[in-house]
Amino acid sequence: MMTMAHSAAPDPADPAALLKALVRCNSVTPAEGGALGLLQAVLEPMGFSVSRPVFSDHGTPDIENLYARRGGSGPHLMFAGHTDVVPEGDTARWTHGPFDGAIVDGTLYGRGAVDMKGGIACFIAALARLDAAGVTLPGAVSLLITGDEEGPAINGTVKLLDWAAKRGERWDASLVGEPTNPDALGDMIKIGRRGSLSGVLTVEGRQGHVAYPHLADNPARGIVTLCDALMADPLDAGTADFQPSNLEVTSIDIGNRAANVIAAEASAAFNIRFNTQWTHETLKAEVLRRLDAAAATNRLRGTNRPPVAFQVEWKDGASDVFLTRDEKLVSTLSGSIQAETGRTPKLSTTGGTSDARFIKDHCPVVEFGLVGQTMHMVDERVAVSDLEQLTAIYGRFIRDWFGV
Repeated sequence: MMTMAHSAAPDPADPAALLKALVRCNSVTPAEGGALGLLQAVLEPMGFSVSRPVFSDHGTPDIENLYARRGGSGPHLMFAGHTDVVPEGDTARWTHGPFDGAIVDGTLYGRGAVDMKGGIACFIAALARLDAAGVTLPGAVSLLITGDEEGPAINGTVKLLDWAAKRGERWDASLVGEPTNPDALGDMIKIGRRGSLSGVLTVEGRQGHVAYPHLADNPARGIVTLCDALMADPLDAGTADFQPSNLEVTSIDIGNRAANVIAAEASAAFNIRFNTQWTHETLKAEVLRRLDAAAATNRLRGTNRPPVAFQVEWKDGASDVFLTRDEKLVSTLSGSIQAETGRTPKLSTTGGTSDARFIKDHCPVVEFGLVGQTMHMVDERVAVSDLEQLTAIYGRFIRDWFGV
């Protein structure tokens, strides 16, 4: 494991300089790309003890992670994030190189600038500025950084949390630096997330010649009927804290290249995002209820056909719905944002999943970071002024949460 020389590390109190260096690390999942080495080189001189465990699992790439901690007994605040990024796409479409970290007219361009190397840079800069001001925190601060958030999320945060917990680490609260704001810093804090459940529906037919359909059983008819049943009726109308649950069919595949052949089977992948009105088990039961009812109707297959033959495979990686109700964590962050921006952030559970779904099993967790308008896009970018403001928000939050 190579560690970057401390002399090569940027000034940790300068979020733009630190982010520029991080963007230059080509860390498309699952590559570490030098990003964790850079963080180690920055954090160790700040008094952090740094570990970089690598986790493995069958059928997935090995992932290097980072856990850094400083401080003794007392309240323990964890910042969580990831240095891995999505692929850059067509580099010719970028105004500036996706891994150059170019700063032009007060804007820093590069893959991961928003999602979410920028949040990491701002949190470290906030700590460095508190150090420079002589502020001593009565407790511990840790950074839990993975290289697997944009990938399978198997060898990253979930295993890093267990690894740290087995070594005696306990946390009182966590802040995840994901880009949560729709339009401007201070718009939104994520205090929860809907759950996620995925499955694959397979309809069994009978292969045959299209000119002799009575000798075959076309699975296309069955898959259309069953997919319609899954999506036709809403799952619920939502709650005071959560959007309505929704089921979406994300692909339908028959895999047949011959125009004169009826295929033997068809499949459809689907994903459900659900609120507190459901659990994994009640959702599975509702899906099977809808499928059983639709399989018996045979509207597209004729009245003399038996029920549609189908099976459902439930995918690994399902996540639970959660809502953070920790008043100290939520109100302190809200107050810090309001003091620095003048905005009162909306407390939201919208959006997809994040690694907060793993952290919530260990401590209360909220998410707050940069504006997310350009994440995953060509010309992903952040205003340097936003980096400065987020650093100020994080710094105030850290002081207020520790009460110093």
